[in-house]
Amino acid sequence: MTDTTDPKASSGIVPVVVLVALILGLIMAVVAGANGPIVMAIVFVVTMAIGVPIPFAAGIATVAGLYIADIPMTLMAQAAWTAFEPFPLVTIPLFVLAGQLMEQGGMSEKLVNIAQKLVGAYKGGIGLVTVVACMFFAALSGSGPATTAAIGSITIPAMQEEGYRSRFAGAIAAAAGALGSMIPPSNLLIIFALVTEVSIPRLFLAGIIPGIVLGLMLMVVVFIISVKNDYGGTGEKFRWGPLLEAFWDGKWAVMAPVIILGGIYAGIFTPSEAAGVAVAYGLFVGMFIYRGLTWVKLFHAFKFTAIVIGTVLFILGSTKAFGQLVTIFDIPTAVLSLFQGLVEFPWLVMLLIGVFYIIVGMWLESIPQIIIFTAVFFPLVTSLGIDPVVFGIFTVMTCEIGFLTPPIGVNLFVAARISKISIEEISVGVLPLLIPYVVMILLLVFFSSWVTYLPDLVYGPMR
Repeated sequence: MTDTTDPKASSGIVPVVVLVALILGLIMAVVAGANGPIVMAIVFVVTMAIGVPIPFAAGIATVAGLYIADIPMTLMAQAAWTAFEPFPLVTIPLFVLAGQLMEQGGMSEKLVNIAQKLVGAYKGGIGLVTVVACMFFAALSGSGPATTAAIGSITIPAMQEEGYRSRFAGAIAAAAGALGSMIPPSNLLIIFALVTEVSIPRLFLAGIIPGIVLGLMLMVVVFIISVKNDYGGTGEKFRWGPLLEAFWDGKWAVMAPVIILGGIYAGIFTPSEAAGVAVAYGLFVGMFIYRGLTWVKLFHAFKFTAIVIGTVLFILGSTKAFGQLVTIFDIPTAVLSLFQGLVEFPWLVMLLIGVFYIIVGMWLESIPQIIIFTAVFFPLVTSLGIDPVVFGIFTVMTCEIGFLTPPIGVNLFVAARISKISIEEISVGVLPLLIPYVVMILLLVFFSSWVTYLPDLVYGPMR
């Protein structure tokens, strides 16, 4: 017998059944007297669980909350407008475009060459090169997945040729690529700043030391595993001459973060203007210095940027109303009262939030995670006397772990595709490289004053 069921008809029935079930559940919740936050949470979790994209899930949950609170649905459009209104938002597409231009224009190859001359001779040489190159490129791209793709596409095949296990090679690129969200400029730090109105330059400065320390810890783990498994160590011995030649050859790539970040901290231009300068610099160097940019690559860079910013704006618009409803329903106060017995132990509150963020980050993308839950937890942590800048770095650090944990680990998917292995295999390979991230979170919780050293030095203590 042959199956006469029409797959298209079956697939078309599923959304209808889901919609009917949600409407019935909402009606039952209203009749039963459930309050807005509970209804929003149920709808949000259920819609995500059945595979509804996060922006749509947040939008549906927001509609449910508006209905319960008897608030006009026009709040959705108003919230989206206010989400798109802040001028610093323009920095995200510009930095994404700048990172693409620098990657397509040949800067990533120059950075890998510098890293190769610096640490390539040691055990795990190309693995160490990957980490160092990701630290350099993180100061150009502002994005974890972009950093993983730019550097990993060069170093992962090289590691595989040297006998590294594919899952370890991909894991190094994924873990080091996550530094793109910490070392400035960082798109996630910009999103956090827009949500909380914390200074973007302060957050950028605060991300430098944790990003470098985390990179060094990743190098230690890579070196230990490489020594144990006899990976690498076949490159040229370190000599100053080749290193200086590589620096000179890649001087235009090295100068990019100096110009971008130096201009911000010297007061020459704002972060938004710095993003524009980064685009102009990447375009000039890629087309006229390294000549790696072709019209096809240029089109690809603009296309990629349009897709990324379209996704960001869609997420931002739908989750902004969700965040406003969180405030209207006074959820931060409820959360504060929930933690009332722990006010004398801010470190414990931070640890609990960190565990919650890591678990949520396994299922939720970083941008909506920051927008939604910062509105809930930011008033709590500031009331406990925790520095807003420290909490911003802490939030992004937990999001980086989300980049490295399935099923939504974006960096893992990028590295797995380059390594030509399954997401399950690379998820196992990345486990030891999560140790530095956990250690960094503990350092942020128990010893946080070092994080604000640079911003306080440059701008003075926050009032």
